Amino acid sequence: MSAADQMRAMLDQLMGTARNGETNSIKYDDPKVCKSFLLACCPHEILAATRMDMGECPRKHDLALRADFEAAQKLKDHFYDVDACDHLAAFVADCDRKTDQSKKKLAETQEALSDEVTGKANSLHDLAETIGKKLASAEQLGAEGNVEESIKLMEEVENMRKGKAEAEQDYRNSMPASSYQQQKLRVCEVCSAYLGIHDNDRRLADHFGGKLHLGFIQIREKLAELQATMEVRRPLKRDAKMKEIALGGAEKGEMRGGFGRREIEDRRRERERSDRGGERERRRSRSRDRRRRSRSKSRDRHRRRRSRSRSRGHGGHRRHRRSKSRDKRRSRSRSGSKKIKKEKERGSRESRDSE
Repeated sequence: MSAADQMRAMLDQLMGTARNGETNSIKYDDPKVCKSFLLACCPHEILAATRMDMGECPRKHDLALRADFEAAQKLKDHFYDVDACDHLAAFVADCDRKTDQSKKKLAETQEALSDEVTGKANSLHDLAETIGKKLASAEQLGAEGNVEESIKLMEEVENMRKGKAEAEQDYRNSMPASSYQQQKLRVCEVCSAYLGIHDNDRRLADHFGGKLHLGFIQIREKLAELQATMEVRRPLKRDAKMKEIALGGAEKGEMRGGFGRREIEDRRRERERSDRGGERERRRSRSRDRRRRSRSKSRDRHRRRRSRSRSRGHGGHRRHRRSKSRDKRRSRSRSGSKKIKKEKERGSRESRDSE
């Protein structure tokens, strides 16, 4: 980054996005902006250029937006610390899960030791880590100008080195030489890096004073600080959200345009009008459906009546024809019987005349 870019970033950080009278297309409260970055605790930024560099954050990072947020936070509480706490908690939980996996992998690959030897190895590890941390702190104090404090820490380091030499000799005597030459590893509880029991003080100081380890310390301390306030902050955020929903976002509209309440009233009236129009249309559609159903029912009723009348008419006509044919047969039979009687009578008369 050039000197001009550095100066521009410093001005953005101090004065915000509107330092030149320009309006930025994205605001600090946009969902695309990283809330953890606004609170200066985004892991993507803290662990950049380390062994665990995660690349660029998927959300927007801009120092000018951080300045805008800090100015707006003085006027209204945005509760971004709740979002940042959730983000850091998920990140730290993932790192702790990786640490546990590394420990299991070491337990499977390294040679198992007795409880006595394991205890001595752990005490030696603890001494080495303490020396490395004190060395890193002494160097930091010396860089800041606290020479006396740095000298005191170096004296403590020298005394601890004597104790470490004794512990290392005791550990060496408690196990075979072939096993002692093997590098006994341990996982750092803070940053999940591998530490060896034979690492010298300089290497341990570089680790504990390195950007990766200090970055994880910063993240964990910030998470602990945020978690200590979450019992109060989460209910407050929930109540503020419910209040904002109840008011229809009027306060937000007033902050942005100065006439948010009027806009909200207009929207409410439009919504009521649309609801009334929709209800009227639904009533009309229901009445149309009822009329259609009634017409269809009347048509069905009319068809059934016509079909019944037709069926009755055909049946009566058939019965009428049957009765006519029956009458004809009866008349024929009567006429035939009369003719027979007449012939009999004529025959009887003729027989009498002949006698």
